[in-house]
Amino acid sequence: MATYLKIKANPKPAIIISRAAIKTNKLVYIARANKSHKYPWGRSRIMYIGTTKTGVSRIAGSAAAKARDLLGRWGINQLEFHVVQSSKKQNVETWRELERSLLIVFKETFGSVPLANKQGKNVRRPAKGLPFRDGKLRNVLHQFS
Repeated sequence: MATYLKIKANPKPAIIISRAAIKTNKLVYIARANKSHKYPWGRSRIMYIGTTKTGVSRIAGSAAAKARDLLGRWGINQLEFHVVQSSKKQNVETWRELERSLLIVFKETFGSVPLANKQGKNVRRPAKGLPFRDGKLRNVLHQFS
């Protein structure tokens, strides 16, 4: 008699993509874990802040790449990717400015850039200031922390 292989379907979705991710190609995204990570000046669930000019396909690729590194850590068994957008301004790559500003404020708040970020470790606040309000940037970070 033949033995059959077992099948197991996980009821939780592996990736969920919302309309916010397909409305525009140039956006910033934040990877948030189910468990907070200890940074020098506090704890946060934010593990990565990234940017893309090619849209949702880049977020999916980043999710796959970051999953290998982050999901191997103790206690982290889920990553959520959230889209953050800014208004547009002529001749300004506002999505890049938003990512840079979020990294600066994250570093000032928690003492270092997010765990999976390689870019932005030496980023400093420009003398002319940030193009976004500090309070709004902190609200976004605390929303996902």
